[in-house]
Amino acid sequence: MTQGNLGAWKKQVGDKVSPGDILVEVETDKATMDFECQEEGYIAKIFVDANTKDVIVGAPIAILVENKEDVAKFASFTLAAAAAVPAAASPIAAAAQTATRRSGDRILASPAAKFIAAQKGIPLENINGTGPNGRIVKGDVLSYKGATGAAATRSAAAPSSSFTPAPPTAQAYIDTPLTNIRKVIAGRLTESKQSIPHYYLTVEETLNKQANGKYKLSVNDFVIKASSLALKDVPAVNSAWQGTFIREFQTSDIAIAVATDNGLITPIVSRAETLGLAGISNNVKYLAEKARDGKLQPHEYQGGSFTISNLGMFGIKSFTAIINPPHAAILALVLDDKSPKGFRVKKVFNVTLSCDHRVVDGAVGAQWLQAFKKYIENPITMIA
Repeated sequence: MTQGNLGAWKKQVGDKVSPGDILVEVETDKATMDFECQEEGYIAKIFVDANTKDVIVGAPIAILVENKEDVAKFASFTLAAAAAVPAAASPIAAAAQTATRRSGDRILASPAAKFIAAQKGIPLENINGTGPNGRIVKGDVLSYKGATGAAATRSAAAPSSSFTPAPPTAQAYIDTPLTNIRKVIAGRLTESKQSIPHYYLTVEETLNKQANGKYKLSVNDFVIKASSLALKDVPAVNSAWQGTFIREFQTSDIAIAVATDNGLITPIVSRAETLGLAGISNNVKYLAEKARDGKLQPHEYQGGSFTISNLGMFGIKSFTAIINPPHAAILALVLDDKSPKGFRVKKVFNVTLSCDHRVVDGAVGAQWLQAFKKYIENPITMIA
């Protein structure tokens, strides 16, 4: 993550804050989170307004002071004013700093310098740093004239034209800015489809035997439990490709695909193999509500070892899902009520398992589906 969006400020300039107080809402790649204060003090200055988009990670957003009397001192404070104008460096020193920086693995620059350079569109490699070891500081960026001059030159050189294009024909459309979560979904799934050798196994399974009880359970609860137990029976599917090795997970941490207004997110039911059906049901309801409200914490959606996606509620007959990296498999399922010859309703699962062929061989994927079928068609085996 290199940037995020700032939400509503919960504290204002002059407010006293203590450790644990919520300062501001921050929208990360997949959720809106509360940013907590770590120290006691007073808000002296806010640099980034509420609801600002694409704030660079590491950019200053506020100043906290220890004493209330110091708040007034920052009334007219700006980041630009804080940067001291650097002394002119000798040509030899400047050349040495540039050569040193360009020959290294990375450019040394302060967070404020990176922030200002990004906002002004100035490449850091064009700036000579005057800080220790050639480090670029705020003053170096503020005093840099290259980008402005180049822009002015291009503007002046652009030829004028007397041609006036005809107004475009009316075309109805709506442009929707990409949210952070939509950018992440696009990047991850594109990478998955391009880099992971997918293969697909499809079976039809019947759910006629139902476990009766006073607790209201959904079909998804049974699917999660059956999947977690099948992962214990066939642990090779509960794995991830790591480039130079394959990691086999010791717990069944099931990610459930949940559609939200901002996009798809996959909250995780951790250690599902150790939970009863009622426990799984409670977990799913709690996580799904937090997901739709955008309140999931990172540990509630990052990681996992296996993914389940269910589109049966939309009348879909079957579908194949894209693997959620770094998982080695994802289960796509729909529940179809069939009435053969009009006698009785028969609940049928159409299940497709997408596997990473680098990790899961075809026979292993088939073994997993057999284990899943054993549990889902005989729910009593999941609570025995």
